[in-house]
Amino acid sequence: MNTENKNSKGAVATGIIAALAASSCCIPPVIAAIAGVGGAAGSLSWMEPFRPYLIGLAVVAIGYAWYSHLKPKKEDDCGCDIEKPKWYQTKGFLIGMTLFAAVSITFPYYSGVFFSDNKKEVIVVDKNNIQKINIKIEGMTCDACQHHVNGAVNALPGIVNVNSSYEKGNAEVEFDNTQTNIAEIEKAINSTGYKVTETQNNTPAHGEKGHVCGPNGCGSSK
Repeated sequence: MNTENKNSKGAVATGIIAALAASSCCIPPVIAAIAGVGGAAGSLSWMEPFRPYLIGLAVVAIGYAWYSHLKPKKEDDCGCDIEKPKWYQTKGFLIGMTLFAAVSITFPYYSGVFFSDNKKEVIVVDKNNIQKINIKIEGMTCDACQHHVNGAVNALPGIVNVNSSYEKGNAEVEFDNTQTNIAEIEKAINSTGYKVTETQNNTPAHGEKGHVCGPNGCGSSK
């Protein structure tokens, strides 16, 4: 195998690894959801800041592989190709690897299809029992994380609505406080592998101010 062929093969391998690594922060949540387990969903969230660089590396590597494939080949004196392409040097293989890299890179944008939102009809006897909270969450990096949190919270009884956002790093939850409570909701979120850092009660009762709960306890909201 000549140096050029080795470089082309290495470029394809580099592109695929970089493409997978670019979306690795969103893979654990999907695996956890499919397997019905939690606890490690946020284990690769530290890779999120490197995502743009990994995507760039994947594009450059795959681009180089295509350049090596498409540029004119050298011929010997009889006008024949010097070496017959190996299976990993064929156009079909390169197309397949390019598509695989594209699917891997865009994984965060369609990963929600792997999740069940667990949403169900909730019967509320008294609207005064509806409580609204805003929970700050650490570790969410993509749509998969949002869907993972939504599914875990919706699995609890009495959840009227839940809307989490990895961009804001929070989850807004409406629930019937006669059927569940803040502690159970926080426990459900923590079980996914993400970490609740603060909870704000946005539904003051009897004219009282809301309260904020964090690692050091609760206090009145400003």
